[in-house]
Amino acid sequence: MNNLQLQVAKLSDIDGVLALQKLYLVSNLTEEEKKAGFVTTPFSVEQLSFVINNEGLFLAKDSDKVIAYIFAESWDFFSQYPIFEYMITLFPKLSFLDFEITTTSSFQYGPICIDKKYRGQGLINTLFEFMRIHIVKRYPLSLTFINKNNIPSTKAHTEKLKWTIIGDFEFNNNAYFILGYDMKVPVV
Repeated sequence: MNNLQLQVAKLSDIDGVLALQKLYLVSNLTEEEKKAGFVTTPFSVEQLSFVINNEGLFLAKDSDKVIAYIFAESWDFFSQYPIFEYMITLFPKLSFLDFEITTTSSFQYGPICIDKKYRGQGLINTLFEFMRIHIVKRYPLSLTFINKNNIPSTKAHTEKLKWTIIGDFEFNNNAYFILGYDMKVPVV
């Protein structure tokens, strides 16, 4: 990772993001490949353009190749997907520290995707901290959900980034954890 660059995504990065998304999209993986982690939400060029123009997509690159991304976007944007719309209905039942959990006090973090050749090297912490510094100005609270079958992602978020599991739910025959993160807390 000698040529590692962190940046807020630009429109010129869309092809690189789509290429990485394609590699790890759950619908493109075998059962064996899924054990290493996956992303479930596919994004179109139009959706990526919106998020990029809103400065909600953060990248890690190695020699100008996109090797990781993190989405950080409003619930308004994500509510176009039924699972996020459902998750919003659970907010009144959730509690985390002293936060009032609303669609305006929080944002949806993720998906995050890291090329498998770069996993286990601390990149998740570096990229998350880069995103956190940019987003904390807009939102004090981050929320996300992780498929309970995605054990690598759950471990990375709870052990490496210190997210807190604050609930769970089922949707379309899948079980998910809901996690929260206080954006004022730097990643150690």
